[in-house]
Amino acid sequence: MDPLIAKPAREVVALLKSGQVTPDQLIDAAEARIEAVDTKLNALPTLCTGRARDAARNLTPTGRDGAGARGWLAGLPIAVKDLSNVAGVRTTFGSPIFADHVPEASDITVEILERNGALVIAKSNTPEFGAGANTFNPVFGATLNPWNLDLTCGGSSGGAAVAVATGQVWLATGSDLGGSLRTPASFCSVVGLRPSPGRVARTTANPFDTLGVQGPMARDVRDTALLLDAMAGRHPGDVLSLNDAPAPFLEAAEAPKLPKKVAFSADLGFLPVDPEIAGICRRAAQKLAAEGVEVEEISPDFMGAGETFQTLRAAAFAGRHADLMRSHADKFKPEIIWNTEKGLALSAGEIAKAEAARGALIARVAEFLRHYDLLICPAAPVPPFDVTQRYVE
Repeated sequence: MDPLIAKPAREVVALLKSGQVTPDQLIDAAEARIEAVDTKLNALPTLCTGRARDAARNLTPTGRDGAGARGWLAGLPIAVKDLSNVAGVRTTFGSPIFADHVPEASDITVEILERNGALVIAKSNTPEFGAGANTFNPVFGATLNPWNLDLTCGGSSGGAAVAVATGQVWLATGSDLGGSLRTPASFCSVVGLRPSPGRVARTTANPFDTLGVQGPMARDVRDTALLLDAMAGRHPGDVLSLNDAPAPFLEAAEAPKLPKKVAFSADLGFLPVDPEIAGICRRAAQKLAAEGVEVEEISPDFMGAGETFQTLRAAAFAGRHADLMRSHADKFKPEIIWNTEKGLALSAGEIAKAEAARGALIARVAEFLRHYDLLICPAAPVPPFDVTQRYVE
């Protein structure tokens, strides 16, 4: 393995900016690593290294000597989840309906990343339309957990997590509606962050939807902060997108401060959780207590959260998939059909009730967090499960 592969992304970016390495060297290193390991894992089924090399030649130099390149990432190769369009690159959404789809324009998130010096070298595998916590689809098949090839890597940003964990790329994008960045990161022992809605601008058919967001994935917290800096920012194409934060996220991550008071919950008060996972997370919270942080085992009131989410997700699925399903019903997996049909059967009263319940939940959590700096809980209620099992029942 090329020694560059093992370095943190922020160190590699520093080498790029100082001129000690070139984007082409990094593309070579990543390409060799992908060739060496991905035939067993299936994390990055679509490569676009030629496009990345062309983009590298167009990076704007900085400094009088021409060393380095513009933006947060300065010519660093990354992977983009196969739910995001990348201009000129096969983008399937994990669906046979779009198996040969090659978009002419990139999504907003990709546009911003490339403006900030990212070089897209691959598309990462995802479940069909990003639905599910196990990454498999009829176009590319299943992505396997690098720690145990018999197990799932999680989903729906499973290809991203595997690619990052195995050093195929330093950074990868993902998306998250119900755990799609957090679950695969947990299953593969990397870091996935679901940002607040609007922090990362995105292309979406429903610009006012805040259930799904785009976010970063990396091997550690500081690299995750670096990618968030490169992804964040206002864009006229996303009406909910936010202005830049007052200071860079990497700057904050480089100077961490212990919280004063932390809430810990192994099950958020209503979920079944594997005892081993509960124990691991409890011991992690106890490490904070050993550093003098006040840790209390307590949770906000999540009463009705499961039903509320099921309703709002079903309504969102109906909006996204109903029209396409009418003409391609045989090309959708059963889980999407079920969720979409549930959404179409909802009454206006049921949707309104769920929206009101979500608002009440937000108010309860906001009040709770007036008294605690953090709420710590497991990223997933189960460990990685058999890759042949479609989902946790």
